[in-house]
Amino acid sequence: MAVIDTLRQLTLAFIGSGTMAEAIILALVGVGGVDPEQIVASGPRRARGEELEARYGVRVTTDNVVAASEADIVVLSVKPQVLPTVLTELRGHVRPPALVFSTVAGMPIGTISAGLDHAAVVRTMPNTPAQIGEGMTVWTAAPAVTEVQRAQAQAILRTMGLEMYVTHEDALDMATAVSGTGPTYIFLLMEAMVDAAVHLGFSRRQARLLVLQTVLGSVKFAQQSDLHLAQLRNMVTSPGGTSAEAIYQLEKGGLRTVLSKAIWAAYKKSRLLGERAQQPAEGPLQVGENEN
Repeated sequence: MAVIDTLRQLTLAFIGSGTMAEAIILALVGVGGVDPEQIVASGPRRARGEELEARYGVRVTTDNVVAASEADIVVLSVKPQVLPTVLTELRGHVRPPALVFSTVAGMPIGTISAGLDHAAVVRTMPNTPAQIGEGMTVWTAAPAVTEVQRAQAQAILRTMGLEMYVTHEDALDMATAVSGTGPTYIFLLMEAMVDAAVHLGFSRRQARLLVLQTVLGSVKFAQQSDLHLAQLRNMVTSPGGTSAEAIYQLEKGGLRTVLSKAIWAAYKKSRLLGERAQQPAEGPLQVGENEN
């Protein structure tokens, strides 16, 4: 069933109108064919709302309660540290049959459900390539989420790229460290390669093209191959050759160890964000704080 059919006549309210909210809105309207009039985006800055209205034709408001109270699907797209305040604000204002769709890193379903007094909650971990329909999202659902609501959540996610359902919620924190934060690692690697190419003598424009196409081609090659990644690497690593020398330096520098430590650190940070967000808020919210 097409996305537009699954979500037809449903109202989607985005609580938080930052980067991730815009990425999902863009995917829904541009890829899924959802009518912009079905979408209402709520955020504290009126200027930001006007930007989204001008770009996508969606309805906007600065009142979270107004947005949520009319929605069939409530998308929580705020920062983890802001969510407790948002949950308190929305408690009792989410319609009983509505689906709550969370993109908030580190925040357990149980906390969201208890904060809203609402059982039907889906928790997701998307990443930034969702903005161009090439994202990777890991998600899970509370027992109270119906099959129809699961189909609705899946329809949203498929406009953003690939999706993977998991039965254990702990996998969401692991996904945060791997696929959620993953683009950061890739961008840093590409940035370092571009800088090295410039050091060799290429112009920055040439270096960028060389690196981007090399990474893109390598990913597509890996996707189409049944070989283990180590086998693919060995295919271009001749004994005593340039690749062998480069890999020696990378291994000597501890690339695998550093990357593993980075992913582990991101995992622990995701868990910590969830724990901190469950603590009472300190002081009033500042303008712009509920945008992700």
